[in-house]
Amino acid sequence: MAVLSISNAHLAYGHVALLDGASFSLEMGERVGLIGRNGTGKSSLLKVLAQIEKLDDGLLQLQQGLTSVYVPQEPVMNPESSIFETVSEGVAEAKALRERYEIHDPEDDLEWVAERIEHIGAWNWEQRVEETLQRLGLDGSRVVGSLSGGLKKRVALGRALVAQPDVLLLDEPTNHLDLDAITWLEELLNNFKGSLLLITHDRSFLDNVANRIVELDRGQLRGYPGNFAAFTAAKAFELENEALYNARFDKLLAQEEIWIRKGVEARRTRSVARIQRLEQMRLAHAARRDVQGKVKLDIDTGGASGKIVAELENVNKSFGDRVIVRDFTCTILRGDKVGLVGPNGAGKTTLLKMILGQLAPDSGEARMGSKINIAYFDQMRDVLNLDATLADTISPGSEWIEIGNQRKHVKSYLGDFLFSPARANSPVRSLSGGERNRLLLARLFARPANVLVLDEPTNDLDIETLELLEELLSEYDGTVFLVSHDRRFLDNVVTSTIVNEGDGRWREYEGGVQDWLTQSKRATAINEANKAKQAPAAAPAAAPAPAPAPVVASKKKLSYKEQRELDELPAKVAALEAEQLQLNALLNGSELYTQGAARIAEVTARAGDIDNELLALMERWEVLESK
Repeated sequence: MAVLSISNAHLAYGHVALLDGASFSLEMGERVGLIGRNGTGKSSLLKVLAQIEKLDDGLLQLQQGLTSVYVPQEPVMNPESSIFETVSEGVAEAKALRERYEIHDPEDDLEWVAERIEHIGAWNWEQRVEETLQRLGLDGSRVVGSLSGGLKKRVALGRALVAQPDVLLLDEPTNHLDLDAITWLEELLNNFKGSLLLITHDRSFLDNVANRIVELDRGQLRGYPGNFAAFTAAKAFELENEALYNARFDKLLAQEEIWIRKGVEARRTRSVARIQRLEQMRLAHAARRDVQGKVKLDIDTGGASGKIVAELENVNKSFGDRVIVRDFTCTILRGDKVGLVGPNGAGKTTLLKMILGQLAPDSGEARMGSKINIAYFDQMRDVLNLDATLADTISPGSEWIEIGNQRKHVKSYLGDFLFSPARANSPVRSLSGGERNRLLLARLFARPANVLVLDEPTNDLDIETLELLEELLSEYDGTVFLVSHDRRFLDNVVTSTIVNEGDGRWREYEGGVQDWLTQSKRATAINEANKAKQAPAAAPAAAPAPAPAPVVASKKKLSYKEQRELDELPAKVAALEAEQLQLNALLNGSELYTQGAARIAEVTARAGDIDNELLALMERWEVLESK
């Protein structure tokens, strides 16, 4: 049963039709992921469904008595209010009704007020707020203005959830959240009893939360059952068929145009029906909205840096009593792609500044390599002048731009990033969040650099641009430092991950986020196994021995069967790791997603089983070797 729907919806800004006769319905209990290119109108659609904006034409229908809450990308909150006061705004009606009832105004209909209070559970609204704050891990006494971006996002979600809505509309809910908070949000939304419609470009998040994907493409809304992996396979097949149909149509149209232009002899036998069909084909071709082109990304690395980019040895850094970095050692080589992972406020930026020689450690040694040329991507977009034009942002005072050995007109260069020539003189403030990120990338890549520092580059970028950026960074000859909470993006780009493990301790792991999680899980399991083995040994040691123990070998000799098992373990581990590499290659490639949902589920399940099997083998290996 649909809780809300739009039909034959039209919405346009200027000459661009964001919705062009689109239809959509949200069913009860559904968790729908809304995706599409930047600037296609996803946020505008969410505002229409939240009744903040209106359609130019078409019908919006809501179930009677439906309550919905909309959480925008950048929630507006009073910086001077406490967290408790801000979250309590979600139960504003409950507060107002209870105040009316407690005033006992004789002219008021107290019976109706009491019934309404009972209906919406307003008697204990303070308890609802406290329970929500506890679930979100928030201190209600803290002032909103002192919070980080991630905590503000939590407060906005708390304000929405405390209202207990039937429908939750979320615009980029994972922006500014760290990995732990994203995992927490996945669990929260999977347990949400109402209907959910969210905009996100985090592919792992979509896979874990959504049970239907809806794409806004050229003014139309198309639904695909399943998560993002299932959508990818279906969409590839659909685009291939569309391209074949358009190619056949264009070929037939070209033939008909040649026929209509033939000489007088042909006109004697000209068919009126054929002329009418040609006119219809011309109209259909003119009305057709082709797939938008892809961003063209290219980086000028300039001169190569030295082999060693940075070398840190036993560095420490504190601010007051708080230790940010404790006894950290690492070496960064030219061509390394390093991800930095940790909770918001853990000190990722501080550590990065020490690696790049911009901040001196309190103790230890930090050395920078030679010939380093750094370019920054700032997640807060503070470096953008909102009143400047797009062209001046890329190339101030000149119509031309130098990229390596190429010289390009600034409008042509902006076109590579999907900005039309007509928009080159538009102010930056007219761009959406995703378009501003694209503009920052355009400016970043226009400058020669052999070290790229990217601070949350994935925020607001559409999925296609994300995939192209992944490919570009993977092929980039220079060094990359990447601060991101997008797990799929990190896994596809980085060669090592520096992880905050609490109390100022940082550790470098080979590979991406999934590799770090696997390695840390194995290490934890081995440590627990060692503790379990030591615990029984400690108990007999405490008991008094009646007589000196006879001389016996401290280790029990392995049986023939156990020795054979130990000899076979390395080969088994190697075989599983080889199979794991093959499955990871399948999951990271595109071929798998053309083989149907059953095959995707089979490969995903097997990849998870291998992790468990490897963990069991490593534990068994440890036990046998200890004998």
